Amino acid sequence: MSRWVLHVDLDQFIAAVEVLRRPELRGKPVVVGGDGDPTKRGVVATASYEARAFGVHSGLPMRTALKRCPDAIFLPSDKEAYEAVSVDVMATLREFGTVEVLGWDEAFVDAGDDDPEGTARRIQRRVREATELECTVGIGENKLQAKLATGFGKPAGVATLTYATWFDVLGDRPTDALWGIGSKTAKKLAEMNIHTVHDLAATHPDTVAARFGPTIGPWLVRIARGVASARVTGEAWMARSRGKEKTFQQNLDDWAEVQAQVVALAHDVTREVVAEERPAVRVVVKVRYAPFFTSTHGHKLPEPTSDADAIAAAALVALDQFTDRRPVRLLGVRAEFGG
Repeated sequence: MSRWVLHVDLDQFIAAVEVLRRPELRGKPVVVGGDGDPTKRGVVATASYEARAFGVHSGLPMRTALKRCPDAIFLPSDKEAYEAVSVDVMATLREFGTVEVLGWDEAFVDAGDDDPEGTARRIQRRVREATELECTVGIGENKLQAKLATGFGKPAGVATLTYATWFDVLGDRPTDALWGIGSKTAKKLAEMNIHTVHDLAATHPDTVAARFGPTIGPWLVRIARGVASARVTGEAWMARSRGKEKTFQQNLDDWAEVQAQVVALAHDVTREVVAEERPAVRVVVKVRYAPFFTSTHGHKLPEPTSDADAIAAAALVALDQFTDRRPVRLLGVRAEFGG
């Protein structure tokens, strides 16, 4: 008998929390991001399904969202409110077994070996009773399958993906349909004439290792075959990094000002690193040039540290890797933790 893994994903989580606080918004296009002013620069954090119907999605500039959906209700992000609701959701999921939290709005649940679909339906009912939120549940024989199954159950449904159905469902899809493969990796695979999940699964691991290395190469082939861990750890979720971003209402043309802003962001990030009580091992700087081209560079710290000056210095080293001095509209600094 299989031991099933469930992936629980809250539907339109942030927007749904805002609707709970403002019931009059139910059924209306809601966009959350920045300080809630769509005439300012900023990006969408999330959008309700009603807003998504107009092409509004996470990461879209707020001004573009306003053009696409001028009748939307725009709201500022409220991190504390979302975290509070997330705590209630995760506590509810623990009624069903071991829970591995992935973030505010998603987690794996070890469903045991009996009636995974029944368990999924019970989870949906309990989450609804406890929080008034809807969730989608993916079922799989491992975490990869469960995670991908969720996408086929949206919204508020239950979907199953197994070894037996893996290639029927995913075989003809592009490689970036897989959890863990982004557009850059997919592009490199395409250069090797590997375009679909089936193509990648049929490729010898050594061939992929020659391009991606002895660890990543075979791993890519494994996930294309639907192979992954089925162990739900139950360990407390720990952020892999802490970061801060700042969007400027007027472009920064002076690189000295860009450097000063990066230092300020690095100090802000350091406060979160200290609070986390985990030293940073790498610092990444993000620059978004006008009008909207984004690039990142990172720098590994000489040793793990929570020192503000060391993190700021590493951020400046990363910033020096940007050779383009075009006007800047957004800066971000992220401190990554080890292990």
